[in-house]
Amino acid sequence: MRIKIHCQNRIGILRDMLELLVDYGINVARGEVGGEHGNAVYLHCPNLMNLQLQALRPKIEALQGVFDVRKVGLMPSERHSLELNALLGALEFPVLSVDMAGAIVAANRSAAQLLGVRVDEVPGMSLSRYAEDFDLPELVRANKARINGLRVTIKGDVFLADIAPLQSEHDDSEALAGAVLTLHRADRVGERIYNVRKQELRGFDSIFQSSKVMAAVVREARRMAPLDAPLLIEGETGTGKELLARACHLSSPRGQSPFMALNCAGLPESMAETELFGYGPGAFEGARPEGKLGLLELTTGGTLFLDGVGEMSNRLQAKLVRFLQDGCFRRVGSDEEVFLDVRVICATQLDLSELCAKGEFRQDLYHRLNVLSLHIPPLRECLDGLEPLALHFLDQASRQIGCALPSLSPEALERLAGYHWPGNVRQLENTLFQAASLCEGGVIKPEHIRLPDYGSPQPLGDFSLDGDLDSIVGRFEKAVLQELYQRHPSSRLLGKRLGVSHTTVANKLRGYGIGKDG
Repeated sequence: MRIKIHCQNRIGILRDMLELLVDYGINVARGEVGGEHGNAVYLHCPNLMNLQLQALRPKIEALQGVFDVRKVGLMPSERHSLELNALLGALEFPVLSVDMAGAIVAANRSAAQLLGVRVDEVPGMSLSRYAEDFDLPELVRANKARINGLRVTIKGDVFLADIAPLQSEHDDSEALAGAVLTLHRADRVGERIYNVRKQELRGFDSIFQSSKVMAAVVREARRMAPLDAPLLIEGETGTGKELLARACHLSSPRGQSPFMALNCAGLPESMAETELFGYGPGAFEGARPEGKLGLLELTTGGTLFLDGVGEMSNRLQAKLVRFLQDGCFRRVGSDEEVFLDVRVICATQLDLSELCAKGEFRQDLYHRLNVLSLHIPPLRECLDGLEPLALHFLDQASRQIGCALPSLSPEALERLAGYHWPGNVRQLENTLFQAASLCEGGVIKPEHIRLPDYGSPQPLGDFSLDGDLDSIVGRFEKAVLQELYQRHPSSRLLGKRLGVSHTTVANKLRGYGIGKDG
C-alpha cells in the first residue's frame, strides 16, 4: 500500500512517523518527499493492510504538524515514470538515451523496433553495434551543445539525428552523463515538411466555409468554443467533426493544453476502457506491472475528443457519466479516485435522442453531453460552395503530388454536383486527389472523376421515362393517385391530403378511371 501524509516540513517529523510504523511492524520499502512545497511524505509499505491503516491513521494525524493521511495509487516517481513512458511510447520516431560509454540506457518502442529487439532488452546494448562510423560519446565531448540534423546510418538506413547532451544547467563541472538521441528518417523529411505546411492554417481558419450553411455552423462554433462545457457534434461520416472539435479547442482558454482523441466505434469494451481510463499496477494478466495512464489523465487541463460516442458500451457510458458529474473516475483495477479538469467534446453519426428512446443510450449521459450542440450538414446540403471547395482541394492535391494546378471543366463540376456524396467532404478530397493524379492535359474532365454508385438514390425506381414530357407526367400522376386513393378512398379525403379541391381530384380520378366519383 502507498500512503500520502500531508504535513509540515519540520525537523524530526519523518522519524516520528517511522517510529509509529515500527511499533506496528510495518516495513517501509520506499519513501519520497513531494507536494507543491515539499509538504507531503509518500511511503510505500508493502505489508500495510487496510485495518492497520485505520488504526494508524488517528495516531499519525495526532503527530505535531501532520494534517491528514490517505491512500494513493502511485508514488510521485512512479507517476512521473508512467507519464514519461506514455509520452515516449506515443512518439512515432525512435528516441534513445546513451551514456558516455556508448551504451544504450533506455529507448522507446519505436527505437526498439528499429534495433529489432524488445524494449526490455535495450539497456546495456552498445550503440556502435548498430551505428556505422558514429562515436556519440566523442561527439558529445567535443561539442558539449545540442546538435540538430546530423546524418547517421543505423542498420543500413539513413537518419537525421538530433542530439541533446545530458548535463544540468546549474552544474558548474564539465561532467556529462550522456545524450538523448532522436532519429528522423531522411527519406520522410519531405513528407514531414508537407505535414507542417498543412497544419499552418489552424483552428477555424482551417475549415473551408464557401457554403452559407457551413459558414453559419462555424459562426455558432466560434461562440461555443470559449465556453467550458461539454459539446456534442453531430454529423455524417467525413463531414469534419474532429476538425471542428480541434478548432473549438484551439479557440478556447484550454488551447495551449493537450487535445487527445479516441474513436470509441469498433473498439472492444475492455480496450476502450483501459485506453480512456488507464489501469492500476497489475490490474489484469498481461498488464504492465507499473500500470498505465489513460487518455483522460494525459489530457489534464485540455480537451478530450470522443468520436463514435453513440457506440459506447453501457459500462463506459456509466463511467463517463460519473466523470462528467463529479470530475473523478477510477482506473481499471484500482480503488483510487482520480480527480481531473478536462473538457469533453463528443461526436456521433447516430441520432442519440432516438437511441435514448430505444433504451440503447443513457438519457442522463445524453443530457450531460448535449449542453452545447452543433450539427455539421452533409456535403449534399452545401452544394452552393462546391466549386470553391473543389478548387481548394485541387490546389492541395497538386502541391502534394508536385504537379501544375489543373483547371476544373464545367462538365466535371456538373458531375460532382450531381453526386450524392455518402463520404462527404473526405470523399470529395480523395476523389479530387485521384483526379489530379490522373489528369495529364491540365484540365479535370468527367472521366477523371471516378465515383462509386453504391448507395446512389433512385427517386423514380423502375418508373419508365419513355415518351414526351406530358405522357411521362401523366403516367406518374396516375400512379400517385392510384397509390393514395387506396388510403384516402374519396375525392374529398384525397383532395384534403393533396391540398387541392375535391372537384379537381374527382376530375382526375374520372379521367384516369380510378375508383368512383366522390
